Amino acid sequence: MPRKYNSTERFLMPDPEYGSMLVSKFINCLMYSGNKSAARKAFYGAMDIVKKKTNEDPLEIFIGAIANIKPVIEVRSKRVGGATYQVPIEVKKSRAQALAFRWLLEVTRARSGRPMSNRLADELMAAYKREGSAITKRENTHKMADANKMNAHFAW
Repeated sequence: MPRKYNSTERFLMPDPEYGSMLVSKFINCLMYSGNKSAARKAFYGAMDIVKKKTNEDPLEIFIGAIANIKPVIEVRSKRVGGATYQVPIEVKKSRAQALAFRWLLEVTRARSGRPMSNRLADELMAAYKREGSAITKRENTHKMADANKMNAHFAW
């Protein structure tokens, strides 16, 4: 029986160093202007820094940091009659991962003055400890959803 492929699996190979699809997806998101070698260099440099500073498996820290950043619930705008309401909805697994990547990279790129690998390593370690700007973004999203839970009946 032929194996069914997920649309993202079809063209994406696991990264060569860790053999992880998650790392491969993150490197693709980290890539800027099609320069994958620079993205790999920055990511693997960050993982080396994490390993030196924590003496733990950097892949576990990366996976834990992404898991800590992933949102569970978010708000979406819903127009009912003439009013627009912020409606809290659960986040799908794939969207949660995409948001985690986006928030982590947004925060990392906002810091300036240091190499990307250092900034990424710092933010990964902070997210693993449930600290940092990416975690703050997640908490703000959850607070907004909690504040608007009276609009949950408008969910579609």
